Parts: sequence; C-alpha cells; structure tokens
Amino acid sequence: MRYVKLNQQELHKIKDLYEGVMSHACHGLFFKEGSVVGGDMAEEALKDRSKFFQRAAEVLKERGWIEEISFKDGEVHVKGSIEVTSSDIPTCHRLRGILREFYERFKGARVKCTEEQCASVGPSECIFRIEEL
Repeated sequence: MRYVKLNQQELHKIKDLYEGVMSHACHGLFFKEGSVVGGDMAEEALKDRSKFFQRAAEVLKERGWIEEISFKDGEVHVKGSIEVTSSDIPTCHRLRGILREFYERFKGARVKCTEEQCASVGPSECIFRIEEL
C-alpha cells in the first residue's frame, strides 16, 4: 500500500484554506475524513482483538498522528496531536473521527467522540470522551 505524507505545516495550511472558505462548517468534513482514514487503521488493529488498543496506538504513532496516547475506559488522552495549533477552540477534528472509528469497529456499536480538552487552547494534552449511543 502507498501512503501520502503531509507535514504539520501543510496540514494547518489546508485547515486554514477550508476555514477561509467554509468557516467552522468544515470541521465536520475534517471529522468525516478522520473516520475514513481511521477505518483502515482500525481494521489493521483488529487483526488481534486482544491487543487492539496497543496496536491502535502503534499505528497512530507510526503514521504520525500522535506522539503519545493512552486509552482508558471511555476516555483517550493524547499528547502531540499533529492537528494541534494555537487556537481558541479545539482543533483535532480528524483525530476525533479516527478515534470514533476505532471504538465503533472494536465495540460493534455506534459511539460519540467529543474532544473535552484540546492542547490547541493551552493544556498539555488533548482528552477525548467516548460515549456509547
């Protein structure tokens, strides 16, 4: 399989381009992009269900989405999200989509993924809440 590599600055320029045209309405598109990208990563991690979250963390690191991640019951802590940039609102929309896809594929049920805390607005890490629907 071939991969396309984007650096963090290019990713932020793309975000700025979309926000310039669509304002915050594009955040839903970024979320859906994450869901698409997360599908293949989730399938890769599902090859060994007993180590799903360990493998999911490895894949996210390998592909450059995050530097550190910990999966807890209903909560995900992330340091070094590639989507972090100086902002007054959360910015990790693609990662939120990826995480939702991971949990939905693992659980076989719909879930809601909310970014409760984002390093873009000051904290040292992002925290995502996972809730079954």
